[in-house]
Amino acid sequence: MIEVVAELSRGPVFLAGEALECVVTVTNPLPPTATSASSEALAWASAQIHCQFHASESRVALPPPDSSQPDVQPDSQTVFLPHRGERGQCILSTPPKILFCDLRLDPGESKSYSYSEVLPIEGPPSFRGQSVKYVYKLTIGCQRVNSPITLLRVPLRVLVLTGLQDVRFPQDEAVAPSSPFLEEDEGGKKDSWLAELAGERLMAATSCRSLHLYNISDGQGKVGTFSIFKSVYRLGEDVVGTLNLGEGTVACLQFSVSLQTEERVQPEYQRRRGTGGVPSVSHVTHARHQESCLHTTRTSFSLPIPLSSTPGFCTAIVSLKWRLHFEFVTSREPGLVLLPPVEQPEPTTWTGPEQVPVDTFRLFAS
Repeated sequence: MIEVVAELSRGPVFLAGEALECVVTVTNPLPPTATSASSEALAWASAQIHCQFHASESRVALPPPDSSQPDVQPDSQTVFLPHRGERGQCILSTPPKILFCDLRLDPGESKSYSYSEVLPIEGPPSFRGQSVKYVYKLTIGCQRVNSPITLLRVPLRVLVLTGLQDVRFPQDEAVAPSSPFLEEDEGGKKDSWLAELAGERLMAATSCRSLHLYNISDGQGKVGTFSIFKSVYRLGEDVVGTLNLGEGTVACLQFSVSLQTEERVQPEYQRRRGTGGVPSVSHVTHARHQESCLHTTRTSFSLPIPLSSTPGFCTAIVSLKWRLHFEFVTSREPGLVLLPPVEQPEPTTWTGPEQVPVDTFRLFAS
């Protein structure tokens, strides 16, 4: 028996274009007092990063696979296929790298090997939606002598920042000054430079503030105004908005606002509804705020963006966008009196209406 442990030095979350570093430790778990006949012989071990794509058959109409691709003998147990046995198709992969060959481990002995690879910058982000899924994994294949290949899969999360695809790593002279007493390889310099550049671009995009005003109206008249100070956010931030209902001519009794993602299949890959397909657009609610706002002049809301969510992106098959979904409950009678008069000549008994005819309407802001 052989134990294989893969340890990611910087965790499982990466930015496309960064270098993944992994330490693979192979151990013979038998106690050192075991006989020499308990030694284990390994023929080889390889590692490879790949992105697996899976589409819902009821939502996405994919073209038939290309039959001109060469056969790689997927049923053979001696060929290293990282995506063997997985659903969907492999759309992106790095070249396989050999970790070792002809390794023999005595009882209690272990050896470690380093694996490093740059995540492809042209790939999609990690995403698990209702129509499609993009899943990244680091697969380590190991084969004992006269035995089938055993695969160890390590799930990864890859984030894609728009605009980094066209950035080129500068020469050593153009990199920020470094200390001559510290040793840093070129890969480390590139990773730190890429992370710094991504942070600067995110900060520049999400720190820009500009007031956006939207008038809210229904068939009866104006309900109020909605204001928001920026439209680009980072994961983990709060989406803060303000509603001004004091300027409206229609009484608003209640409102709700939801932070949603909209997953839309591209038109050329949409499955027709008449052939058993389901809608090509799906929505997921990540945060929601609901408030009774009768007699409220001004109010605000704050919706957190989950760190585990996926930023908006677009591929040839699907696009993902973020939006705010509003729902308002308003009175059908613009002149409806829901409060007693302020000045009364003599003491009287005032009773509010038992029933109020209402209308409901929805708005979207992306």
